[in-house]
Amino acid sequence: MHVPTLISRKRDGGELSAAELRGLIAGYTAGEVPDYQMSAFAMAVFFQGMSPAETAALTHAMRTSGECFTHRTGHPPVVDKHSTGGIGDKVSLVFAPLVACAGCWVPMVSGRGLGITGGTLDKLEAIPGFRVGISLTEAAAQLERLGVVMMGQTERFCPADKKWYALRDVTGTVPSIPLITASIMSKKLAESLDRLVLDVKFGSGTFMRTREEAQALAASMREVGREMQVEVQAILNPMDEPTGRTVGNALEVVEALECLEGGGPEDLRSLVLDLAEAVAGVPRAVLAGWLDDGSARRKFDQLVEAQGGAPADLLRLGEIHRAPVMREVGAPRDGRVTLVNAGRIGQAALQLGAGRERVSDGVDFAVGFDRLVKCGEVVHRGQPMCRIHARSVGDCEVAAAMVEQAIGVDFSQT
Repeated sequence: MHVPTLISRKRDGGELSAAELRGLIAGYTAGEVPDYQMSAFAMAVFFQGMSPAETAALTHAMRTSGECFTHRTGHPPVVDKHSTGGIGDKVSLVFAPLVACAGCWVPMVSGRGLGITGGTLDKLEAIPGFRVGISLTEAAAQLERLGVVMMGQTERFCPADKKWYALRDVTGTVPSIPLITASIMSKKLAESLDRLVLDVKFGSGTFMRTREEAQALAASMREVGREMQVEVQAILNPMDEPTGRTVGNALEVVEALECLEGGGPEDLRSLVLDLAEAVAGVPRAVLAGWLDDGSARRKFDQLVEAQGGAPADLLRLGEIHRAPVMREVGAPRDGRVTLVNAGRIGQAALQLGAGRERVSDGVDFAVGFDRLVKCGEVVHRGQPMCRIHARSVGDCEVAAAMVEQAIGVDFSQT
């Protein structure tokens, strides 16, 4: 295999065979293809794209670059969901235990937050003792016992994606639909799923800014699912305002617990039920009942205990992670909320320390926002539009100024 030839062919709009893509990914994973050649290849794909057959072949090569889940004969339906990212997106924390109540297996392999987009692993690690770094052997045993596991990517789970994504992140080649498709689908299909539902976001708080871009990504991922004989559904959702009323790791866990107990914001509950209904194999009313009667919450408690946490700590998570500075941002006059810009709220949360700018950065579990207003709500002068949780007065002041720019109020409407 002559890598410069492959790069040149893709640069000029040509198509690569499945065997060539397998060889390229295998060589890169083994360290035989250097970063500079994979950077050049990623840039060629960024500008020239890939055919559906190429995208499926690339996905398969990345999926099989390391270990995959193997499930026993006669296993229950194996299902999962994936979100393309958003602000305040704590859906996975509710979805996974809820769908497990339906008798499905949910082997959810998640990631950490980067930039303004929050990560499920960071939220889980806000629970004291919760272990996300478990092996596939441990995960398989937990699936047999509980039907659900929420874990991070192991060193041998899709190593090609882990290595290549870090390279794409620093070479400006992340926003490529074929490469995004292969990155997402290789990890999800390595879970050896029967059914997958995709929560494809678009708007100010995500990669895909327009519905048309989101539709193209959804179509690409569905096509790969068909090629690899996995039932894939995609639901498009706007991300112009945060999901729910909290942004920040521990704060979002608290809100997810409210949803697991039948409460919480209506937009969060509705989205969870939309996604769960697509793969769980039971009616929406049954799923809603499991939220309302505490079944989903009990399953989440079992999950926490199985992975090293203490369910009793969930009751006092707000005390465990209590930011030293809290301040409400009040409405200057009476009016109706017309904008809660998810991207700007995400930037403010990043400024507070709730997210990371580089993979190596840590996150502050305590900081962020709660009590966020929603579009369409009427506010009165002095009424809180959100509450800031900050590490210092200076951080709080910066965040307050950013929030005031993010929230739009029409003062002519009451």
